[in-house]
Amino acid sequence: MKIQHIRNACMIIHSNAHRILVDPCLNSKGSLPPYTLFRKRPRLNPIVDLPPDSEPVLNQITSGLITHCRYGHFDHLDKSGIRLLAKKQVPVYCNYLDGPYLRRRRINTIPLKINRRNEFLTGSITCFPTAHGYGLIGKLMGPGTGYFIEPAGDKTIYISGDTVMTQTVRHVLNDLRPDISILNAGTAVLDFGRPILMPINELLDFIRTAPGKVIAVHLDAFNHCLTTRDILRDAVSKEGLSGKVMIPADGELMDF
Repeated sequence: MKIQHIRNACMIIHSNAHRILVDPCLNSKGSLPPYTLFRKRPRLNPIVDLPPDSEPVLNQITSGLITHCRYGHFDHLDKSGIRLLAKKQVPVYCNYLDGPYLRRRRINTIPLKINRRNEFLTGSITCFPTAHGYGLIGKLMGPGTGYFIEPAGDKTIYISGDTVMTQTVRHVLNDLRPDISILNAGTAVLDFGRPILMPINELLDFIRTAPGKVIAVHLDAFNHCLTTRDILRDAVSKEGLSGKVMIPADGELMDF
């Protein structure tokens, strides 16, 4: 098992002969509008470039996985990501509600049912609903998905997706006990309301609860995120949790 972090929530999972591209946000720096105008500096997104030498790695993908994409979530699937998936015609797994959106963009889509174990490559995948914020805001952000992946003969992985801490998240961590948990840790906000990703106290709760290693992503790439890599490193250090957490740089390859 190897995982290469690309940028934001985009990564490539290397398992057996598979190269699974997750949430491809591949547009160039500054090509997308800001997510917040007042609460955070209104910078064009993404606020950083893709890491150098990304193209050869991206051209090796054998499948894709999308957590959510329909309600302006270009930080998880943008035009460049769509072009790559449509060109490669690899199987792309997604929440069945996102299937029509992706098929209209000529992506080879495999829709998955929520709260059901589905076949996935040579193993299985279970989709879990996420809460992309609290109350009404969470509902308006649209349906998202977290994934528990069980590759054949390899480590299990939990991809949290864009979510706050919920009983579903606790169920996956406590009952399914993933070997690796990928946490979208940026504490994203809009110009009003509570965060639409876990605040620091919930991030620390997730890390404490996770049975194995936690990889913190969705950091330092878009203008609406309050938590940075440095803030998270400081917080986990103060709580004595640094040994459980990996906070990869863009482009970093982690070998498990």
